[in-house]
Amino acid sequence: MTLLTMHSRQISWTLLLVLGYLFYLLLGAMVFQLLEKQAEAHSRDQFQLEKLKFLQNYTCLDRQALEQFVQVLMETWEKGVNPEGNSTNPSNWDFGNSFFFAGTVVTTIGYGNLAPSTVAGQVFCVFYALFGVPLNLAFLNQLGKGLNAHLITLERWVHKPGRAQVFQTLAMTIFLTTGTLLFLVFPPLVFSYVEGWSYGEGFYFTFITLSTIGFGDYVVGTDPNKHYIPVYRSLAAIWIVFGLAWLAMVFNVGADMMEKFLQLKWHKPDLGLVEGAATKLEEEPDGPRIHIPS
Repeated sequence: MTLLTMHSRQISWTLLLVLGYLFYLLLGAMVFQLLEKQAEAHSRDQFQLEKLKFLQNYTCLDRQALEQFVQVLMETWEKGVNPEGNSTNPSNWDFGNSFFFAGTVVTTIGYGNLAPSTVAGQVFCVFYALFGVPLNLAFLNQLGKGLNAHLITLERWVHKPGRAQVFQTLAMTIFLTTGTLLFLVFPPLVFSYVEGWSYGEGFYFTFITLSTIGFGDYVVGTDPNKHYIPVYRSLAAIWIVFGLAWLAMVFNVGADMMEKFLQLKWHKPDLGLVEGAATKLEEEPDGPRIHIPS
């Protein structure tokens, strides 16, 4: 009877999670539509107006010729070539930019502003990602385990009555604060200075990148009117790797806390089973996740 009850509760919790997930997606769709659709329509109308003015100023052109030129610009942009500037623009495939691109492949960021255009490059990209993505996950997992091992060692060192809970809270606070400063607060200042973005745009790029969402609307080192140091994008790729490891652990902590909240909210589990699971976790402390204050 007890097993049946627990199984029924598990099904109810899973159904609730699925419904909550779908609701969250629907909510996001409605908000994005509300915020962005009107701005998109304004931009589309503005672009059509600019094309009309261009034809009026240059009567030697007809609409078909202009549309063909616009198509060429779009195809050029899709191939990763910035139509601004001239043929002296830096190559997108020098070593620094190629290193940055390799990082976006194995981390699954995929900005979309640059991609291989040759068949050989596309085939190599497939196999490179096939082995590189698991390698990247293993690397990030190992970084997480290393950080967690240090935290556990410190926790055991100060493990005295009344101090464990305080230390866990302090360690979590230091972890979140230090990571936020190193990966979310200070980098936008650098990107704002180098790229000419506002701080808000730099912060937006930082989070979208480290979360591997990677829209591609903002990418570092792509302005043809700026002169970047050769290692700029390579350093950005290294920052991305370590920032990914930190933010992945933050997401893991958030997911764990959300699961615990939902279980406490909707379940009344057997305390004996919970205590047994907690004891087992304490006996196997080498997991990649950070301890969460209960």
